[in-house]
Parts: sequence; structure tokens; C-alpha cells
Amino acid sequence: MNRQHKKRDLILLVFTLVSCLGFFPSSLHAAMSPKEILTKADEARGNVEGVEWEIDIESIEGGRQQQRTIRVTARDFNSLADFLAPANVKGQKLLMLDRNMWFVKPGLSKAVPISPRQKLMGGAANGDIASTNYAGDYQVIQSLEDTANGEPCYLFDLSAVDKKATYDRIKYWVSKERLVGLKAEFYTVSGKMFKTATFEYENSITVDGKPQPFISKMVITSAVLKEDVTTMYFRKVLIKKVPDSVFNLNLLLK
Repeated sequence: MNRQHKKRDLILLVFTLVSCLGFFPSSLHAAMSPKEILTKADEARGNVEGVEWEIDIESIEGGRQQQRTIRVTARDFNSLADFLAPANVKGQKLLMLDRNMWFVKPGLSKAVPISPRQKLMGGAANGDIASTNYAGDYQVIQSLEDTANGEPCYLFDLSAVDKKATYDRIKYWVSKERLVGLKAEFYTVSGKMFKTATFEYENSITVDGKPQPFISKMVITSAVLKEDVTTMYFRKVLIKKVPDSVFNLNLLLK
């Protein structure tokens, strides 16, 4: 009888341990606030202490194909985008500093203030190539649960805190397990969806000694013309120290 009790107790112990191991991460994430979850998702899209990457942008719009290559240097949610190709845009820069954006072009004596909402190329806005700050630029109107590509997600309904945000409203699916954004729908202030995006994370970076996923691909599709698609490939991701001088507007004009 004692042997049976011991066997039963051992089975219960194993079951309890397996359950704890299986559910501990989810329980830990469940204790996070929506803002904390968004902050973690922002890290996978450039919002870290210092990082550099290149973006190859390919767009098809109205049957016309375009390509651009841009190098982005970011620290937290400040970023500098250097246009590398093609030749007609090489040397142009976009600076995002303290939620303000400027355009710099060789030959211009002054930087031009622009909006992150302005079109960059195809379906991509200027703000799409900068490091993401959804946690600071948006407030959570509603938090639900859903799935994206079969993966359990938090579904956040986000509203811009002001006009400096790239979009008025976003529905954003964040993986519960990986805490990365998987899918987004973008809406006008009147509530009309005008484009969607999906995200992949095959890159990896090390932050505070721990590896974590980093965006590798973003596909933007027009909600009106499904054949209009913009694909952004993120490569050559490098964690590095980024000095203040990178974001000095006066130095960029020299």
C-alpha cells in the first residue's frame, strides 16, 4: 500500500513540475502590463540602447517596382536613416529625434521638418523605418486575446497620443510566448483600415547578455489594392554603442 502511495505521489510531483515548467512563462507574461508588453515588442523592432541595421525595401505599387537600401542607426527611439541606394537618393538622411523628424539632403543648407506619417516608398511611411516606440506613441484603448498564424496573441487596440505618431490607430497582435509583434492593421482617424502588415523575426541580438529576436522582415499590403505590396528586409543587425553626435542635426548638415 505504501509503495502504491509513493508511486502516486511521485506521479503527482512529476505532473506538478511539468505543469509549472510549461505554464511559468505564460504566467510571468500575464503579470506584465500592456505597456510593458509593448515595450518588449518595441525592442524586437529597434528600440534598444544601441543598434544598427540595413533595410532593403522592395515595393510594387500600381504595377511599378521600386527598390531602396537604407542603413539605420538607433538608440532607444531616436534613429538616423542613411539612404545608400539607388544613386538618386544616396546621401539623403532622415533623423528621428525626440519624436520629431527631419529630412537632410546633400546641397540643402537647412534640414526640412517632416512627418513620420509621410510616404517614404510604396506602402512604407517614414516612421516605418525608424525604431518602434508603440509603448510611448500610443495608448491602449482595448486589450483582447486572439491568434495570428495559429500563435496565441495579445490583441491591442492602440490610439495615437498625438499627431507625432506614425499612425492614428493600430490593431496590433503580439505573441504571448515570444512578446514580438506578428501582425498589424492600420486605420485612419475615421476608422477606415488602409493597410496591413506582418512581421518575421529571424534575426537575433544580445541585450543584457541574453539573446532575443529581432525583426527580419516586414510585409505591408494595401487594404484597397491587394497587389500593392511593400517588403522590407532587415539585415546586418549589429549591437553597438551609438554616441550623441549621430543625432546632432547641425553635424548632419556639414
